[in-house]
Amino acid sequence: MASISRIVAKDCNFRSLVHRPRYDLPARGVQSHVSFGEGFCSSDGKRCLVVENKGIGSAILESLGSRSSKIRCHAATNVPGDVPTNATPSTEMSTYEKIIETLTTLFPLWVILGTILGIYKPSAVTWLETDLFTVGLGFLMLSMGLTLTFEDFRRCLRNPWTVGVGFLAQYLIKPLLGFVIAMTLKLSAPLATGLILVSCCPGGQASNVATYISKGNVALSVLMTTCSTIGAIIMTPLLTKVLAGQLVPVDAAGLAISTFQVVLVPTILGVLMNEFFPKFTSKIITVTPLIGVLLTTLLCASPIGQVADVLKTQGLQLLLPVALLHGAAFFLGYVISKLSFGESTSRTISIECGMQSSALGFLLAQKHFTNPLVAVPSAVSVVCMALGGSALAVYWRNQPIPVDDKDDFKE
Repeated sequence: MASISRIVAKDCNFRSLVHRPRYDLPARGVQSHVSFGEGFCSSDGKRCLVVENKGIGSAILESLGSRSSKIRCHAATNVPGDVPTNATPSTEMSTYEKIIETLTTLFPLWVILGTILGIYKPSAVTWLETDLFTVGLGFLMLSMGLTLTFEDFRRCLRNPWTVGVGFLAQYLIKPLLGFVIAMTLKLSAPLATGLILVSCCPGGQASNVATYISKGNVALSVLMTTCSTIGAIIMTPLLTKVLAGQLVPVDAAGLAISTFQVVLVPTILGVLMNEFFPKFTSKIITVTPLIGVLLTTLLCASPIGQVADVLKTQGLQLLLPVALLHGAAFFLGYVISKLSFGESTSRTISIECGMQSSALGFLLAQKHFTNPLVAVPSAVSVVCMALGGSALAVYWRNQPIPVDDKDDFKE
């Protein structure tokens, strides 16, 4: 048996012909890079164990001396210290993590239950009115920020084309679809404005869950959601003003200020907390997923409850334009992406294009438009987005990713 020496890695270059899976962990678990400080190698050079201590837990990378991997390491050997006897990687999730993952992937079920509760028992969810709704949405944005680091924004710069196409899909394809559908179906001014408003909203966190289920690129999905969220402070009020300003008066400045307060500030705060107070963040991040699932369900159910009377009388009339908006966005996002990208990236862009923060649209409609009907399309969108995106994700989950699929994402 080859002897093992303790080393301190100084210069290692990994070149592997094995494709790294991109859909094996939820968004928080996906690491953007591999960096490490210490490792253990056998003296014959055929076995190398490298341990990384970044992220949620210790990520362990083990490479065997096979034909599929080539490893070149320059290291200082015989560094004083004990060799651990239990350096065996653990891939088992804790019971808590399994529960959280199960609750998260069952998101469509919670939306259905919330919808039924909102329609038939509105009083159970309508207590989450504008002020509390704002706090809840802000907390969701904060929880997303807690999963991000400055490195994630650097990765955006390394993937300008891939992330840029997703951004354009979110703020070009979707708003134009909303406008065309509203004009074609000759919706009343308030409903047309509401449909355009929700089509101009940024991507929602539910898209990250759907991407995970569909075997898409979760890391890319998180980056796209982040970029569209930050861009919302300008794009959402600007596009709403341009496309809906001819229908009703649009307070673009008010929309921008609300978007800044509810979306951008909590997200940036979360990033800074994660970057400068990692120990504190690591403690609260274990609780935020569960709270996030509960909040998301409430933020979906509350809009339904607040417009329950309208939905009971005009539900079918409102369902068609919203369903068309999401269905067309999923389709066009996928088809256009396939022209340049591989299957995994195309699925990711499609889901990101078709799913957005309908809760934000509902909040903006309530705060900045006098006619309550403007908020109705956003309430209907909550259901259509969640069910449509989840159904598509489950379908894709049963469709394998090609072995030779293009890797469009640079870590």
